Amino acid sequence: MNAVTTSGTGPGPDILILDAIRLTADPELAAGFAASAHRILADLVRGGAPLGWVDPPPADEVAELVDRVLRAARSGDGALRAAYAGGRLVGLGYWLRYARPTNRQHADLEKLAVAPEAHGQGVGRSLTSALVEDARGAGIEVLTLDARADNTRALGLYRSLGFSEYGRLPDFVAMGGRRYDKVFYMLDFRGNGQPEQQIPHPQ
Repeated sequence: MNAVTTSGTGPGPDILILDAIRLTADPELAAGFAASAHRILADLVRGGAPLGWVDPPPADEVAELVDRVLRAARSGDGALRAAYAGGRLVGLGYWLRYARPTNRQHADLEKLAVAPEAHGQGVGRSLTSALVEDARGAGIEVLTLDARADNTRALGLYRSLGFSEYGRLPDFVAMGGRRYDKVFYMLDFRGNGQPEQQIPHPQ
């Protein structure tokens, strides 16, 4: 599945969910993706979102991240999904295979970000659902993620999509002078009748 169109829960336009192939096939979208991703990530971090940065990331750091994820997606080592509403990027998410050779049958959902103006429109659910299906189709056995324990909205979304908690580190995350638990979730595809697929060997 390359693209998914979903009707938002609000009055806004339909949401188009693109994968890396469809995104990079459109020269206009591809050219502006890194800058649009930076806008979303910087705005969210500025508002206190738990995305791994204390301060808004610089544009060149986000551009390097986007390039790394797109390369991983092309080689079968990851998947990227981008959500557009009316031609404007409103969300993105990605997973990457674990780098350790003994763990490459598994992947980690590393980031999921939805622009503040698109909250409440089902963008996060659509992105996560598409990434889960990408992982299933790629033969991933276990899809993992971690989140800050106070991010209750995201944790509720993950649970509703079948993720379960498998551990937590108390007071592990330091942010703004406060401490938060780091929570670990997993979605196990093993035993669901999925055919085994050849895992690309690291280059």
